[in-house]
Amino acid sequence: MSNASDSFHSRKTLSVEGKDYVYYDLQEAERNGLAGASRLPFSMKVLLENLLRNEDGRTVTADDIRAVANWIHDKGTAGHEIAYRPARVLMQDFTGVPAVVDLAAMRDATTQLGSDPKKINPLVPVDLVIDHSVMVDFFGQKDSFERNVDAEYGRNGERYTFLRWGSEAFENFRVVPPGTGICHQVNLEYLAQTVWTKEENGETIAYPDTLVGTDSHTTMVNGLSVLGWGVGGIEAEAAMLGQPISMLIPEVIGFRLGGKLPEGTTATDLVLTVTEMLRKKKVVGKFVEFFGPGLSNLTLEDQATIGNMAPEYGATCGFFPIDKDTLAYLDATGRDKHRIALVEAYAKAQGMFREDGVADPVFTDTLELDLSTVVPSLAGPKRPQDRVALTDAASAFRTALVELQGGRKKASDTQSTAEARYVAEGATGAFDAPPARHPVSGADHGISDGDVVIAAITSCTNTSNPNVLVAAGLVARKAHAKGLTVKPWVKTSLAPGSQVVTEYLEKAGLQADLDAMGFNLVGYGCTTCIGNSGPLPEPISEAITENDLVACSVLSGNRNFEGRVNPDVRANYLASPPLVVAYAIAGSMFVDITKESLGKDHDGNDVFLKDIWPTTQEIAEIVRETVTRQMFEERYADVFKGDAHWQKIAVSGGLTYDWDDRSTYVQNPPYFEGMTMDPVPVTDVHGARILSLFLDSITTDHISPAGSIKANGPAGDYLVSHQVRPVDFNSYGARRGNHQVMMRGTFANIRIKNQMLDGIEGGMTRHYPDGEVMPIYDAAMKYQEEGVPLVVFAGKEYGTGSSRDWAAKGTNLLGVRAVIAESFERIHRSNLVGMGVVPFVFAEEGTSWKTIGIKGDEKVTIEGLATLKPREVLEAKIERADGTVDSVRIQARIDTLDELEYYRNGGILHYVLRRLAA
Repeated sequence: MSNASDSFHSRKTLSVEGKDYVYYDLQEAERNGLAGASRLPFSMKVLLENLLRNEDGRTVTADDIRAVANWIHDKGTAGHEIAYRPARVLMQDFTGVPAVVDLAAMRDATTQLGSDPKKINPLVPVDLVIDHSVMVDFFGQKDSFERNVDAEYGRNGERYTFLRWGSEAFENFRVVPPGTGICHQVNLEYLAQTVWTKEENGETIAYPDTLVGTDSHTTMVNGLSVLGWGVGGIEAEAAMLGQPISMLIPEVIGFRLGGKLPEGTTATDLVLTVTEMLRKKKVVGKFVEFFGPGLSNLTLEDQATIGNMAPEYGATCGFFPIDKDTLAYLDATGRDKHRIALVEAYAKAQGMFREDGVADPVFTDTLELDLSTVVPSLAGPKRPQDRVALTDAASAFRTALVELQGGRKKASDTQSTAEARYVAEGATGAFDAPPARHPVSGADHGISDGDVVIAAITSCTNTSNPNVLVAAGLVARKAHAKGLTVKPWVKTSLAPGSQVVTEYLEKAGLQADLDAMGFNLVGYGCTTCIGNSGPLPEPISEAITENDLVACSVLSGNRNFEGRVNPDVRANYLASPPLVVAYAIAGSMFVDITKESLGKDHDGNDVFLKDIWPTTQEIAEIVRETVTRQMFEERYADVFKGDAHWQKIAVSGGLTYDWDDRSTYVQNPPYFEGMTMDPVPVTDVHGARILSLFLDSITTDHISPAGSIKANGPAGDYLVSHQVRPVDFNSYGARRGNHQVMMRGTFANIRIKNQMLDGIEGGMTRHYPDGEVMPIYDAAMKYQEEGVPLVVFAGKEYGTGSSRDWAAKGTNLLGVRAVIAESFERIHRSNLVGMGVVPFVFAEEGTSWKTIGIKGDEKVTIEGLATLKPREVLEAKIERADGTVDSVRIQARIDTLDELEYYRNGGILHYVLRRLAA
């Protein structure tokens, strides 16, 4: 929408190469009452322009605009709420399928409410990139890619048919077919424009390219000066249906970069260092903006690497301003020449162009890193922020192993006498003798604790960066030339983020070297990082399971949470692509690859990491010779066309979808059943039972159905009852369009620990009052039959991780009315509200469910919900098993009046649907 008001007279015309653009001039607005606007952080200037352009006196007022300009004085601490409208929405298929399912369900509901289904369309441009469905079933062979693609289409035919229908049925909705690339890399290389334009009333309006995405790593495009972040599918659906995103004006932490990366380090080492620093700084819910002279010594791809991992350091975004490198990247990736001229002219007219020597913006707070102090690093074994210097990796793993073994106290038959004595004597540190090796069926090698069984060059974090991919190719080339090989127990894979990567690796001759080391192309998409690593070879998997081994993965990704990468792998380390190749050769986390030999060359001499590590100059020369604008122009010329598989998919149905009741992939969800034009009044929670008690850092990976589906759980039972063989279960992500599967997989992660049960991992709970132990889904259904509402208690940082809408949808469908935690991650808190579940935090600092003595057999009553106000403090009454009643003060984390409206309507989709249908 263009604004109905212009309180600060900022509407102006910008001429670029003979074409006129309407724009909202920040410098003019500053002259007309917004004093200090020019000193705002660049990311805040984007928000200010957004409000100026959308001022309507209702959702955006002159006071809202002044509040953003006043940021110079309060630095984001005033808690003022604004309505933000992104230019577009980006989706991937895991989170996109349920969003399109909801759109289709809303069309059905609109018909039932007597309104026109054509009213339900995205009102802003939406791009969905199918990138999360390819699995690494086949690896290490020339035809791995073709075989994985065939398997992908075989598994996902129902979903892909549905998405093809959506791309034809909805306006403003485009689908990038499978086998093209990772959504964040396609966004960086093609979709993003840095300055967006649209035609309205015969005029062309220019404004900053902004977006929200249904994947938390949407922030990758912050490296291209595009303000965007991950939201739940729920919020994204509201945004694409024209609803503003309600947000509090953020604090902005300035991160000053100086110096230059030293020889031998990579952008991955830098981002792991930045992630560790910002986690310590506690930037959850804040913007981070990078500044300082060090920016001139980073490539734009390096910046995108840092932006990508904003969810890992907890920030809403990790923003980089427009500068000459932005323009150079737009040109190098084949963007329209006139668009590049517009970006430069617009940024300079708005005071949004960064140049060295100009005064820095004002920030809420700052921190600083000298790039020359960065050292080669990994992060693990469980969290992206747990950085460990490469020189310390082996010793750190030895220390971590004791905890990873999960209290394996007794000496087994296979342990050495010395280790048995060490354990018997009650020692707690890591045992330094080599771990015992266990036979692998049909192989002439054994396997032990610490062995690297997955080495994956994967994920948007690094596969968009030619420097680290060329470095990996050079490590493979030098290792192969010396006669080194990958250990036989390592599953190797290369899943680039776009087809351009394959083109430059082949042009440089490096793909042949990677192939020789087992890093054959397995697919274009997000594989190992999201749990699509595929199964390990059966003999390896059996040896790990039978001997309870701590197997390891090394991946160039951004996520290494417990149970995420592969169910057989307990320790996961994030590393740069060249280090992934090095660890595949070493084969074990016990090897100190900075000091120990990786193997012998053809002449029997030891080969060390330094012997195969490329220089910065070698990498730069190959990148300069092989990465061209023409590659990007050709690869993206027909980006929406798809391969022969995609073009063969037949589509049926018109404005509304022809649901198939037999489908185990796509079902009409129950959210709108019995819905009326007026919302049903909110009721208080009386006598709720506790579904689960959780400690700190329960991630959306723990809550949301993710990874493989177990045959012997509620979701597996459902699929078997629908004649689906376990071999055809596919992943939870692939079945996100079926609420029956997803609600059964909520809280079902194999590593989740419900503290109501001693020492039991997995999605189990106790049903009360009988105390029977059962799967969480089964207990929730039993409580629903009994008419008993549910609550969940948790610790700090509840819901950290991906922007998973099913973590909230599943919580709602299980009958949970409230989640009471010490603190929430931003996206999950918002998603719970969007699904009609109240997030509460303990009102008093230091209070937790532990300090008030909750065991899990209590009943909980929360009154005052019918008259709730944003951030209001209520009392929760806790009735103990012995009949005594205590109370604890809890604060509702429904933060804004808009969120309160969503809650009163039963969720954000109900709110939007009622408005559109009316």
